[in-house]
Amino acid sequence: MTKVLMKGNEVLGEAAIQAGCNYFFGYPITPQSELVAYMARRLTEVEDGLFLQAESEVAAVNMVYGAAATGKRVMTSSSSPGFSLKQEGISYLVGAELPAVLVNVMRGGPGLGNIQPGQADYFQITKGGGHGDYFLPVFAPASLQEIVDLMHAAFDIADRYRTPVILAADGMLGQMMEAVDFTKGPSSAEPVNKDWAVGNRNGDKPKLVNSLFLDAESLEEHNQHLYDKQMLIRQNEVRYETVLTDDADFIIVAYGTLSRIATNAIHEARKQGIKVGLIRPISLWPFPEQPFIETREQVKAYLTVEMSTGQMIEDVRLAVNGAAPVEFFGRTGGVVPTSEEIFEKIVEVSGGAKP
Repeated sequence: MTKVLMKGNEVLGEAAIQAGCNYFFGYPITPQSELVAYMARRLTEVEDGLFLQAESEVAAVNMVYGAAATGKRVMTSSSSPGFSLKQEGISYLVGAELPAVLVNVMRGGPGLGNIQPGQADYFQITKGGGHGDYFLPVFAPASLQEIVDLMHAAFDIADRYRTPVILAADGMLGQMMEAVDFTKGPSSAEPVNKDWAVGNRNGDKPKLVNSLFLDAESLEEHNQHLYDKQMLIRQNEVRYETVLTDDADFIIVAYGTLSRIATNAIHEARKQGIKVGLIRPISLWPFPEQPFIETREQVKAYLTVEMSTGQMIEDVRLAVNGAAPVEFFGRTGGVVPTSEEIFEKIVEVSGGAKP
């Protein structure tokens, strides 16, 4: 086993390359600029590799459209306000059924906000984001090692379902450094038929990649096809982790790096006699409902913890379906909740430490 110490943004880039990504189009924005710089250097070392710094985020995502139409594995990345600019292009990728991986290293907002970590893009990334009816698979790693696994999965799922896939990190994950073992990453050699791609003629008519359906009934049929595909994703691609939920009276719900901070608070609460567990959604969409179904009859209350004023809490409440109260604790604007603050909220929700 060989581990290498790397920054999160660089791990995002190297994991993508090892997952077969040849093409990258991006634009620098803090706190993900190191990812763009890393791809600029590394893709010169990759056979058939191509890096291009676009003149804007809008241009970058439309370059992704062109490369994805040829069947290549392609990625772009940005941070919150830049990711907002990509939404029209992402909607076009969905409509044309083009596979791509889109990285959002989230920062504080709204507007330009700041360059500190945030999770307030949850609504945008899990509820479609652009115009039209669609959902995208969204994965939220909690460590740099998990980035490797989820990046491979993201490219495989993008190809399998012909859909863009979002990998959502926060600024803290992009800037931290951890030891990573790239040999532990799964193989992305899953065979996928890409006869649909532009350039793959095989004696047939030229391939057409398009999201325009002028006839209303034709567009409705296409939308139903997209919906059916999204329901397959919802059935097959749910990912989550649970910690100490078997006997829990209270459960924290957190994702990404914040789940690691929450875990420290859970262990402290356990020392104080409070039976607390954790549900960590790894796929933010499809949202994991099963761990809530399995625990909601035993749990006295859930506590959703986010780096926002409360967005994931809506999905938690839907999954709990009124069986137990759902409380919230969050910091916003780039402020990261501490384990001490989360522990204090646990004590408040639970009514205090047990004898």
